[in-house]
Amino acid sequence: MSPRVLITTDYLEPDDVVDRYLRDAGCETVHAPMRGRRDPAELVALLADVDAALVANEPMTAEVLASARRLRAVVRTGVGYDSVDVVAAARHGITVSNLPGINANAVAEFTLGLILSAARRIVHLSAGVAGGRWPRGDGHEIRGATLGLVGLGASARAVVPLARAFGMEVLCTTRVPADDRADVAATVVPLDELLARSDYVSLHTSLDDSTRHLMDAAAFARMKPTAILVNTARGGIVDEHALADAVRDGVIAGAALDVVAVEPLPTDSVLRGIDGIVITSHMAGQTAEARAAAGLRGAEELVAALAGEARHCVNAHLIDARPITDVRGVSA
Repeated sequence: MSPRVLITTDYLEPDDVVDRYLRDAGCETVHAPMRGRRDPAELVALLADVDAALVANEPMTAEVLASARRLRAVVRTGVGYDSVDVVAAARHGITVSNLPGINANAVAEFTLGLILSAARRIVHLSAGVAGGRWPRGDGHEIRGATLGLVGLGASARAVVPLARAFGMEVLCTTRVPADDRADVAATVVPLDELLARSDYVSLHTSLDDSTRHLMDAAAFARMKPTAILVNTARGGIVDEHALADAVRDGVIAGAALDVVAVEPLPTDSVLRGIDGIVITSHMAGQTAEARAAAGLRGAEELVAALAGEARHCVNAHLIDARPITDVRGVSA
C-alpha cells in the first residue's frame, strides 16, 4: 500500500513540483493547508490515516501525536521545530526532521529590512502619507551603529556580511565553540555586554526552556534607551508584556517583530497600538526562492525518512533508527 502523506504547508499545492515528486516516489498526497489557527481535533482527524506529514508550524502536541497511530515521519518545511513535541514523537517511533539553513538568506535580508525600516521610520512615514499627512520627522543612519546578534546559526551568520556592508559593527552572543565560528566577522561577547552596547538587538536563537522569555524586563533595562529589538526567530523568546511596557515607557525605543507568541496576532494583544512597535506576519523566511527550496528539500527529506534514512532527524537520539516504509521510484 502506498504511504499517505499529509501536506499542510500553505504554499504547497496539488500538482506542484513537490506534489509530483512525492507521487513519483510512490506516495499518495493529501493537502490541507494551514492558514491561521486550526482546531486540534481537525488536525487529529487529518493525521488519522496518514504515514507522514510535511508541515509548517502545525502544533504537533503530545496529545495530537498519540492519536496519529499510522504516523511515522514529520518533516518541517523550515528550520525551527518547537511546534513539534519531539520527545512524544520519539515515544511513538515518529521521526521529526527540519531543514537547517534552508531560508537563511531570506531571513537575513528581512532582518536588515526591519533594521532599515526602524532606523528610517519607513512604516511610520508610509502610514502617515496613507492617512493624508506628510510627515517630515527624521531617522537615523545605520552606518556606524552596533548590531548585536543573539545566536549564531545560519540566519545570523548570513546577517553579518550584510550588516558589515552597511558599515555596522557586529557583536554576537553564542554557545557555538570558538573553532566553529572563526570564519564569522563578529565579536563574541556575553549577553549583558551585547545588550548594553548594541543599537539594534536581533534575535536568531531557537526557542527552548533556556531561551523562553530571554528578553524580559531585566533584559530591556540593560539596553540603550535608543535601542531597537528585532525578532525573526520565535515569539516566545520575548516577554511581550515586558516589551510593551518597555517601549511605552521609553526604556527602549522600539521593536520590529516578524514573530509573536501567538500567531496570527490576537486582536487583544498587548503589542497592538503601541507607537514604536512594528509587526509583520512571520514572513522573514518566505521568499519565492526559499519556499521553492524548502518544499522540494522537505519532500526529499520525507521520502528519505519513510525509508528509514532521514538526514536531518532532530530526535534520532531518542529513537532507534529503522526502516519504516519502503518508498521506491525516486532517489531521495
